[in-house]
Amino acid sequence: MSGGRQRTLGGGGQHVLDYLKRMQAENPAFFYAVQGDSDHNGGNIFWADATSRMNYSYFGDAVFFDTSYRTNRYKVPFASFSGFNHHGQPVLFGCALILNESESSLIWLFQTWLHAMSGRSPVSITTDPERFIQVAVAQVLPETRHRFCKWAIFRETQEKLAQLYQSQPTFEAEFKKCVNESEAINEFESSWGSLLERYYIRDNEWLQLMYNARQQWVPVYMRDTFFGELSGNERSGGLNLFFDGFVNAATTVQMLIRQYEKAVLSWHEKELKADYDTTNTTPVLKTPSPMEKQAANLYTRRIFKKFQEELVETLANPATIIDDSGTVATYRVAKFGEDHKAHAVSFNSFEMKASCSCQMFEYSGIICRHVLAVFRAKNVLTLPSMYVLNRWTRNAKSGALVDEPASESPNNSRETLTVRYNSLRQEAIKYVEEGAKSIHVYNVAMDALQEASKKVAAVKSQGSSATQGGNLANGGSQDLHTNEENQEAAYQSVDEKEKKIHELIAELENTNQRCEVYRTNLLAVLKDMEEQKLKLSVKVQNARLSLKE
Repeated sequence: MSGGRQRTLGGGGQHVLDYLKRMQAENPAFFYAVQGDSDHNGGNIFWADATSRMNYSYFGDAVFFDTSYRTNRYKVPFASFSGFNHHGQPVLFGCALILNESESSLIWLFQTWLHAMSGRSPVSITTDPERFIQVAVAQVLPETRHRFCKWAIFRETQEKLAQLYQSQPTFEAEFKKCVNESEAINEFESSWGSLLERYYIRDNEWLQLMYNARQQWVPVYMRDTFFGELSGNERSGGLNLFFDGFVNAATTVQMLIRQYEKAVLSWHEKELKADYDTTNTTPVLKTPSPMEKQAANLYTRRIFKKFQEELVETLANPATIIDDSGTVATYRVAKFGEDHKAHAVSFNSFEMKASCSCQMFEYSGIICRHVLAVFRAKNVLTLPSMYVLNRWTRNAKSGALVDEPASESPNNSRETLTVRYNSLRQEAIKYVEEGAKSIHVYNVAMDALQEASKKVAAVKSQGSSATQGGNLANGGSQDLHTNEENQEAAYQSVDEKEKKIHELIAELENTNQRCEVYRTNLLAVLKDMEEQKLKLSVKVQNARLSLKE
């Protein structure tokens, strides 16, 4: 983006704007903005639907900003903000059409996106290594760890060193191994130096530039920060997480909205399926560890499998204590036959805290085999709560949403509307999830919802509903209109709803207690069956022996 290119959408620009206006009219929590004086032929366009904004409140710790339209020569300058949900699936945080690639336009885009996301900065952001993007991130997200996409650097290195790649076929594999497989900083430094010596490229300007920027793209330097990735390496396709297979170089402006909606629907369906599989299937446990059973009940299915892999590996990674002075003990953990790859784990038995030199928990939010091996050696039977990242659990979306700043100003009316919309939606989802578990709870939940529906309709008919509208670009909004009488009715309705919710919670607790009793009885029956089976096996074996005699 160094040239600050200017693009146009032609007649398709109005098609996009008409769609955004229609979506915002249907749902005021839909956010969009146009840079400048709403001139879509010269200014950037940004939008984020209500689901994207809500998902950011749960999974906005690690963000990926995709501008692959540049390298892949897309017809449409389509960019996206995305991340990972609790199943490790791509989740969308907003989209943009970048018509103006200047530094100020990129700053505007990041400021607008951050505003739409309630002003909450992510822990980390991964982007292509473009100068204007670097400037925008540094200015708008100064506290966020900025990482360059490793695969973008691999691709550009291949272009810059095309002659070397052709004449030395082994260089690419060695280069990627140096970057991807180095487990310690000194290991990377040594490997990098020997690689440059071996291929006589120590004076190469591009490689020197990349080495100077190593702390922003080489994994071993980034492992102290959360990036939300389940594997040690970035996704091999780069940053095009959410729209891969939906938007490509052949996509026109007229096709874009349709493909955008297809991608949103497709990933929504995949998330629903993953939710269903997590709730309605039971994973196969591979150890007798209570910790494994605990994790199976806490994590989503995919995250549990990742945890399970680490737990099983503790059998081949014994922990050896090397320093036990004071409250913090130090352990050496290595796989059998791989002592040269040992990791150091410090464990505070008083606070039940552990840290590993591999920093897997800091990077991915899933505890590593090395710490688990120390827990096993210290007879820690359950996973301490500090090592269960809520964003990876099956209840990741059950927590409270991050409220947007309240204000009496009309300009902020749609922000408070978004909060109300998201809160009501989340409460409704809870009713659906709990109500579907048994026919009795279903009937109670349905009665409560129908009663609430009648009260909402009554309040609306009295003219107490607030009218709101407008968006950041157009700046239109209207004041709220209420009166004391309707407020009183609303408070009464809230009290009755609270009462219904408490009744549902009590009913749910009773149901859970009954289920626990049934489970205990069932386990007792299964135990008796196992004992009977064992006795029968002994009798059969004795009978066979007597026949042989």
